[in-house]
Order: sequence, then C-alpha cells, then structure tokens
Amino acid sequence: MSVEIDGDRLWSRLMEMARIGGFGEGGVNRQALSDEEHAAWAQMIAWGAEIGLEPSTDAAANLFLTLPGQDRSLPPLMAGSHLDSQPTGGRFDGVFGVLAALEAVTAMVRAGHRPARDVIVVAWMNEEGSRFAPGMMGSEVFAGVRGIGAVRAAQDADGIRCGDEIDRIHAAFPAVPERPPFVPLAYVEPHIEQGPVLEAVGVPIGVVSGIQGKITTEVTLTGQAGHAGTEPMTARRDAVMAFARVASALQASVGLADPDIRFTIGRVEVTPNAPSVIASEVRFRTDLRHPLNDVLDGASEVLRQIVEREAAPCEGHVRELVNAPSNRFDPVLQARIAEAAVAGGHGYRRMASAAGHDARHVARLCPSAMIFIPCKGGISHDPSESATREHVIAGAEVLLGVLLASEGGM
Repeated sequence: MSVEIDGDRLWSRLMEMARIGGFGEGGVNRQALSDEEHAAWAQMIAWGAEIGLEPSTDAAANLFLTLPGQDRSLPPLMAGSHLDSQPTGGRFDGVFGVLAALEAVTAMVRAGHRPARDVIVVAWMNEEGSRFAPGMMGSEVFAGVRGIGAVRAAQDADGIRCGDEIDRIHAAFPAVPERPPFVPLAYVEPHIEQGPVLEAVGVPIGVVSGIQGKITTEVTLTGQAGHAGTEPMTARRDAVMAFARVASALQASVGLADPDIRFTIGRVEVTPNAPSVIASEVRFRTDLRHPLNDVLDGASEVLRQIVEREAAPCEGHVRELVNAPSNRFDPVLQARIAEAAVAGGHGYRRMASAAGHDARHVARLCPSAMIFIPCKGGISHDPSESATREHVIAGAEVLLGVLLASEGGM
C-alpha cells in the first residue's frame, strides 16, 4: 500500500485558507477567536468531514480533528500547529502545520490505510498572542502549564475577555463536543522556520532539536503628570524621560551582553499621551531570549536591577508575564524526522528554533518534535512571508513518514 501526499490539494487548501482574513498581496489578519478564526474552524471541520474526521474541542477552544484508528484505547498520535495569525501576518505561519497534518491523514484515508491508533490534527488556540497575551494559551492549558481561569480572564485591547470569546466559538459550533483532557503518544509540529538558516544553506528540512528560552515582562514606569509649560525641569517626574534612560541602559547591558541574546522592547503605551502634558506613566513589554537558561535568568535579573536604578525619580515595576525555559525535543522523533527526510530524498539540517512554538509546552506532556521548512528571506509575521510549493510538499511528506513510523508506538 502506498500512502502519498497530494501536493496540489495541500497547496490549494493553503491558498484557500489564506483568503480567510486575507488582505492586500498575501497579508492575513486572522487573530485568535475572531470571526475570521470562526470561519477557519468551519473550513477545517468541513474538510475533515469529507474523510470522516471527528471534530472536538476542549475548555481552551483548541480544535481537534480525529482520524479513528484500529485500537481507540491507545494514546493518539497528534500533529498540527495554529490557525491564528498576527494582525499583519502571512499565508504560512502556523496554518502550514495544521494543513500539512490534515493532508497527512487525508493521504492515509485516500490510500485505504487505517492507522493502528487515532491520529489527531490539532489547531491550538491563540499561539500568536497578538489579541490576547501571552501567546500559546491553548497549548499551555492542554499541557497543564497555565490554568484555564487565568486564560479566560485575559482581555484584548478593547476589553473583551478571552473567556467570553471561548464561549462564543463553542456556541458557534454546537455540534462539536468538548473532550476531556488526554495525553497523546507523541506530537509533531511542522512549521516554517521564521529565520534565514535553511534558505541560506539550501536545505528543505530542519530537524528541530529544541527551542530557546524566553522571558516576557511588562514594565511600568510611574511618574507625575504636569503642565508642559510651567513645571520646572528639575522638579519633573517624567515617565517618558525615565523610559528613555531605562531603554538605553537595557539595550547596552542586556541586549548587547551576549551574541546569542535576543532582546526587544515593544508595545509602548504612554499616559496621558498628550502633547502638552508631562507623561505620568509609561508601560512597555520586553522580550528576552537565549538558548541557555542560566544566561537567560541572569539577564532577566539585570533587567530588573536596571529598571529599579534608572527609573528614578519615577517608580519602576517589573511584572513577569512568561517564563519559558529552553527545552530539547524527543531524540526518537528527531531521528524519525531525519529518516523520513532521507527516505523522501530531502536534505536536512539539525537546528534549534529561535522562535517559540506550541510544541515547547506539549513537550512537557509527551514526546514532541518539530519539522521546519524554509521561508523566503527568513521573513514571517508580514504579508511578504513566503514558502515554495516544493518545500511545503516536502514538509508534509516528512510529517507523513514520521506518523506512519510512529503509529505502532515510540
């Protein structure tokens, strides 16, 4: 029996999904639990119904499409990624992994292959964190990293609660049952690299060894509002000037402290943000990453010290939002990815992921791994994000090979 990926079907579905939330030339705005993601759910469920996949969800609004196996008492295999995008996202980030998984199980069904155990296609809720912070909420709840209460309490920029939006998407799909928590046999996540390495070396498959650690914080600098024309300069507690000092010191002492550190300041909010009023508060977020956890933790402590020192005469407060240590993926799954690449005639490279992914959290629950394919110029989270048809098909072929090799057990 030959089980083969249908490249035309996979590519066509990628382009069709890109129209949901699509704008401009290749742009996609399909944020978590939005009307656009509702439409993406509907499309995924419809494609799954064509081959007998059973839809289900959970308390965190993760979407599961299950291909029944021969022995349904066995722990299922799971593969996928996420359907949500950044507000100015592209056509491949996340959705490639979901549709590659769908294509793999579709290929099994079309070939008459019934796997030894259930195989589940998963679309995780809110990987991106663009609407509700932090990201990867769905996989965190699934893996027991974060409680559902904290996820439901999160609000978007308009004050809409994540819990209300979870309830809304569940209500929109009343025929999709909520399943109890479960532990998969293994999880594999295909994804575009979101970096330049594979394209630079001319290799179509990345065997991902692990994900570098990440600490996200929210920093609040509190000063005193005042009249821009009357308040003496020496008496001011100007939160914007405090931000300038803190940001400059952080860049020098944290961002440039180690060649492998990645440090970013983003989402800066100024209050009252008026042209003739001294700022009373600046709130911003920092994104700190490094492959080594001890270096990451040390840099995080330096960040706290700098905020306390440079904020004066304002007050500085640091609140940690995410602390995700670096991790390593399952060596057996890594070996199977490499073997599937070789069997399909695809070159591969072992590499770490610089970006965070849902597989980081699922790896705490069961053996997990990732398959990377190149993206043009390493660009992602942008309408110019691009992957070739050839590489998309190669990634799906490797995933299929791993699933077939793993259905009998780890």
